[in-house]
Amino acid sequence: MPRLCTIRDVDWAAKTAVVRVDFNVPMKDGRVADDTRIRAALPTVSYLREHGARIVLLSHLGRPDGQPNPKYSLQPVAARLGELLGTSVAFGDDASGAIVMRENVRFHAEEEANDASFAKQLARGADVFVNDAFGTAHRAHASTEGLAHHLPAVAGLLMEKEIVAIGTALESPKRPFVAIVGGAKVSSKLGVLQNLIDRVDRLLIGGGMANTFLKAQGKEVGRSLLEADLVPTANDLLGKAQKILLPTDVVVTTDLKSPDAPSRTCAVDDVRAEEMIVDIGPGARAAFARAIGQAATVLWNGPMGVFEDPRFSEGTLAVARAMADSNATTVVGGGESVQAVEQAGLADRLSHVSTGGGASLEFIEGKVLPGVAALRSDCS
Repeated sequence: MPRLCTIRDVDWAAKTAVVRVDFNVPMKDGRVADDTRIRAALPTVSYLREHGARIVLLSHLGRPDGQPNPKYSLQPVAARLGELLGTSVAFGDDASGAIVMRENVRFHAEEEANDASFAKQLARGADVFVNDAFGTAHRAHASTEGLAHHLPAVAGLLMEKEIVAIGTALESPKRPFVAIVGGAKVSSKLGVLQNLIDRVDRLLIGGGMANTFLKAQGKEVGRSLLEADLVPTANDLLGKAQKILLPTDVVVTTDLKSPDAPSRTCAVDDVRAEEMIVDIGPGARAAFARAIGQAATVLWNGPMGVFEDPRFSEGTLAVARAMADSNATTVVGGGESVQAVEQAGLADRLSHVSTGGGASLEFIEGKVLPGVAALRSDCS
C-alpha cells in the first residue's frame, strides 16, 4: 500500500490550507442533528491550527442540484464547528479569518461537473489542498479531485486513517481474516464479493443478497428479494464453499409492510411459498458470532436483514455485538453497518468505523477512488 503525503509532511507556517471535509450531516429544524462527521474532522483542523495554518473549509450538504438553497446552507454547520473548536469560524464565500467555511460547494453546478475553472477559483489564495473527506473520495468533483490539479494535494488525518484501516484489512490482514457482507442485492456488492473471496479465510453472507445464494443451493426462498439472473454467479462463488458461510435459519414474514403481520423463525429448508426472508435466525447469529470470535481481522459491510424495521434488526445488531466482543482488528465499512454499531452504542469498541458509505464500498471493491488517486505520494 503506497504511502500518501499527509498534513504532517508540510511546513504550515504562513500557509493557507484549503481543506475538503465531509460535513454532509443530518439537519433538523435548521440545526445539526448529528455532529459525528464534524467531530471526525477535528484532529485535522486542530493540527493545522496548532501548526500555524490559515484554514479554508469546503464541503457539500445534501443535494441542492447546483443552485443556492437556504435549506442546504452550511452556516449552522460552521456554527457547530466553532462550538466544538471553542473559537469563531467565519462563514461565507467572501469571509476572512483564521478559520473560514465557504458556502455549500454544490450550490454551483460546476462542482459536480469537476469544472477546471471552478476548481481554480476554489484554489485561489491557498498554498496546499488537504483532502480529509473520505466519504466523497469516490467522486471526481472540483473540490475532491479538481483542486489537486492546481495545488499540492495531501491527505488529512481522517483520510489517512480510513485508507490505512481499510487498506491494511484488505492487503495485509492478521489471520484468520473474516469478512461479513450483507445488504439487499448481490448486484450492488458483486464487486466486493469477487474482490474479497480470494483474500479472506471466511466469507459470511447475510441480508437480502443471501437469498440469491440460498436459491443457488436449491432452497425455496418464497417471495423474498431475489436476483434470479445472478443465481449462476452465486453458484460460481459457492464453488469456494469452504470459505462461504450462509444462514442456516432465518426470520420470515408474509407482509413486510404490515406491523401486525406475524413472523416466525425457521430453517432455510422450511421457507413457505408465501413468506419472505427478513433477517438471519438465532442459529445463524450464533454461527456468525463464532466465526467472528475466531478471527484476527474482521471487515463488515451491510446489514443482515431489514435493519430499518426494529422487528428485524436483531441479526444485524448481533453481528455488531459479536464484533465489539471480539479481540480482532474490527473494521466497519460504512452505510447501515455504521448505523447499527452506533445505534447499539458499540462504535468505541471497534478498531475503525468508516465515515464513508459509497466510498468505503468502492474501496473494498478494489476500485481506485479519484479523491485518493489525486493525492501526492512524493513527499520530498
